[in-house]
Amino acid sequence: MLKWFVNSVVRLIAHVILKIDGKALKKVPMQGPLLAVANHVNFLDAPVVIAMLHPRPTTGLVKKETWDNPLHAFLFTVWEGIPIDRDIADFSAFRAAKEALKEGKILAVAPEGTRSRNGRMSRGKPGIAILARQCDVPILPLVYYGHEDFFTNIKRLKRTPMHIRVGEPFRINWEGKARDKATLQAVTDAIMLEVADLLPEQYHGEYAEIEVDRKEFIQRLT
Repeated sequence: MLKWFVNSVVRLIAHVILKIDGKALKKVPMQGPLLAVANHVNFLDAPVVIAMLHPRPTTGLVKKETWDNPLHAFLFTVWEGIPIDRDIADFSAFRAAKEALKEGKILAVAPEGTRSRNGRMSRGKPGIAILARQCDVPILPLVYYGHEDFFTNIKRLKRTPMHIRVGEPFRINWEGKARDKATLQAVTDAIMLEVADLLPEQYHGEYAEIEVDRKEFIQRLT
């Protein structure tokens, strides 16, 4: 009941301050474990998508510092967010993430590790490749853009557009692949290029220059 109430309030507020183009969320499967891999623009990303996907069980890896803010702590506790220490190999967070997937939830991950604020992508960290290898569930690329100007617009009492796009699910083909640092980064880059494909070119950031043979790693499911 509390989760339903919180998500309803968040959706209401979001639609007041944003012009949300979220039709693509209908492509998200409504059952089964799913690793949702997204870009990270600002504080609006997770609340908007989690609230709009309700009642689909959704959680995510969230920086542990989020719980230093009382409001954020309340929200991400309601949403069963998984705190992660970005300064170490946080195995307890990974165990919790795998358990969430075993329960059939969507696990949302932003491999860039921090907000871009300008919408342009930075290079993903290889933790996403490790998680993909250990969990072996479908990966779904998902992006948001347009709301990088939120703070400027809100000062002018202007609603901000927020576009959400969803790609096609895939898995990683690990057969015959080494599991060294270079391979993990290559897999990460292949995943992030799937994310970049959903964004207008001006948001590609570092992935405008990074090239990987995605056919070597990406196994299409559709």
